[in-house]
Amino acid sequence: MMPDSQRIVITGVGLAAPGGASTLAEFRAQVLAGRSGISTLEMRYMGVHPAGLCDFPETKYRKKRDNKRGTRAGCLGVYCAGEALAESGIDFTQYRLDRTGVYMGLTEHGTVETENEVYNISQYNYNVDYWTHHHNPRTVLNNPAGEITMTFGITGPHYSVGAACAAGNAALIQGCQMLRLGEVDVALCGGLSECTGSFGIFASFRAQGALAEHADPTKASRPFDQARNGIVISEGGCVFTLERLDKAQARGAKIYGEIVGYAMNSDARDFVLPYGPRQAECIRLALDRAGMTPADIDLVNTHATGTKQGDIEECRAIAEVFAGCENLRVNNTKSIIGHAMGAAGVLELAANLPAFEDGLAHPTINLDELDPECALPGLVSGEAQKLPRAETILNNSFGMVGINSTLIVKRLVAK
Repeated sequence: MMPDSQRIVITGVGLAAPGGASTLAEFRAQVLAGRSGISTLEMRYMGVHPAGLCDFPETKYRKKRDNKRGTRAGCLGVYCAGEALAESGIDFTQYRLDRTGVYMGLTEHGTVETENEVYNISQYNYNVDYWTHHHNPRTVLNNPAGEITMTFGITGPHYSVGAACAAGNAALIQGCQMLRLGEVDVALCGGLSECTGSFGIFASFRAQGALAEHADPTKASRPFDQARNGIVISEGGCVFTLERLDKAQARGAKIYGEIVGYAMNSDARDFVLPYGPRQAECIRLALDRAGMTPADIDLVNTHATGTKQGDIEECRAIAEVFAGCENLRVNNTKSIIGHAMGAAGVLELAANLPAFEDGLAHPTINLDELDPECALPGLVSGEAQKLPRAETILNNSFGMVGINSTLIVKRLVAK
């Protein structure tokens, strides 16, 4: 068994989720109830569309003027990181600020800020004299992670991990690796999305035929359903505090779970079309690194976004890997909160992490007519369901340009 100094555990969770949840307890109550976090947004040039929007105390950790100078992703990141630190009980008497790392997953960054500036100068006949001097520091990729370090005085390494919609998982993997290498002693890891601020992201998904539409926005996000017609774009953020097990136990920290396995790979095939066989390989590699078999997994949280082929490819991968695993349960969080892009994987993990305590799998909602090609055994629909066993969670996150990630978290058993 791996020594405790190499075992990585989650000791804090901070989040802002579509629908107004700004604590883990609120978010867990929302997903267990199957209460949609989707409303509507009137977007420049695009009209009104379903979207997932967050409501959280934006000035809890920094002043309004700092939020205005920074970015929406930075604002989300600062709040979530502050909550993760507070939840973990870290006050930097046991740890050093220069031995703390900040790793944030992003699908993209700078699109919102650039669109806003182009629109701004359009009001002045495109005179670039009206272009803000804040643009460059707002649009560098490390901006949200850097805003976190400036707010909390963290002087260790910070950077963003660009991995499309697998970025949240990728940032957690990065944090685990840096802790195991001894580069840092605490890692703030997570994912952020400010995508609801960009008309271009909405327009591009619509051009691909992948932007969800429904008369009732709460029913627009419907992975696995026969009537699904695309993605609901959401903003959001989630940050985890990661530590080595021995240090966390020595200071008496609450431990949410242990990260025991992870994997990333590439389809190497297409810009947007996912590929189930590579996803299956990614899942198997994570299981192998965790020293587990498919029968050891109790709950799979799917990436499924509500696109026709994307859902089918992942379902094929899961059905292949977990064939014969009768006690497995499968759910989908995007049906409730939409697709929070860089924050998707970590928000979805947070939604399911309390299953170690309450033993429940939250439901997949809006599943009125199951697509036969998505008919996974153990798919939890409609209402929350008691898990036969609640020891392990496997979290999938996949992204454009063929990037796949799988993360496995295990309930820590007291010695």
